[in-house]
Amino acid sequence: MREPEHPRHDQITLTGVLHALSDPTRLAVVRQIAAEGERQCGTFEVGVAKSTLSQHFRVLREAGVTRTRCQGTQRFVTLRRDVLDELFPGLLDVVLNAPAHVVAPR
Repeated sequence: MREPEHPRHDQITLTGVLHALSDPTRLAVVRQIAAEGERQCGTFEVGVAKSTLSQHFRVLREAGVTRTRCQGTQRFVTLRRDVLDELFPGLLDVVLNAPAHVVAPR
């Protein structure tokens, strides 16, 4: 399995990160990674179809929020917290600590 491409630090934008974090499913994915660390793609509890979840992973990766690594046929997702904290200090903490009722349901 080929490693997916990830944006360099200078390619990550605030608008891209905010867009990626604006979706409740993607936010749930990020919260699970933040709480538990690296996770295998098939282990997220978000209640969407596998194909839909794959699209959410792509948006998060392309925005620079997550990193996906391949190990055999498995994919593992981690949060690029160090990069996000360097580029946008405090942003991730604010988003992750926001009360759930602040996030509008879809």
